[in-house]
Amino acid sequence: MANTNYDRTIAFAGICQAAFLVQQVAKNGYCDSDAFETSIKAILNMNPTSTIDVFGNEANLKVGLECLTKGLDSTPSGSELTRYIISLMALERKLNNRRDAMSQLGDRLEMLERQSAHFEILDEQMMSNIASVYLDVISPIGPRIQVTGTPSVLQQTSNQHKVRALLLAGIRSAVLWRQVDGKRRHLIFGRKKMVEQARILLARI
Repeated sequence: MANTNYDRTIAFAGICQAAFLVQQVAKNGYCDSDAFETSIKAILNMNPTSTIDVFGNEANLKVGLECLTKGLDSTPSGSELTRYIISLMALERKLNNRRDAMSQLGDRLEMLERQSAHFEILDEQMMSNIASVYLDVISPIGPRIQVTGTPSVLQQTSNQHKVRALLLAGIRSAVLWRQVDGKRRHLIFGRKKMVEQARILLARI
């Protein structure tokens, strides 16, 4: 994987997109269906030819790129998004230090890949299977990500599955961020560069 500012922007936009969709599903019970499909499919794209190949193309990351350029502000919604992103990246760091969990995750993802031959990726059974991977492998590593939203929405099993599947998609993008040599300093000192890159990408979508 290349590790240019472009690659880091793509990977970070992937994390942003998953976090934004978690927020939407938790509050409303629905979200942008194309962005949702992109994030979920990325989980099973384990041998990409490039950073952007994880998501198919730049247009598929429109929601994440928009979130990166204007969603991470000091509003309550922006602060919540930032919390989700930081939590996902912290969880991925812990996962990376756990060989047993990484091995287990690899096995479960291979199983999901086999199941995807029998189910549509967005089928309810597939959502349940993807959510269970997050619940069984990622969640126990802790600390658990506290998702806030509308109680009546979050009580529905299908929405719980979607949220957990999206959190796993966020972890997938956080793994990608590490693979393209994304570091904390890039978030602190290089954020402006990523925002500029995201604006360039949005202008050509």
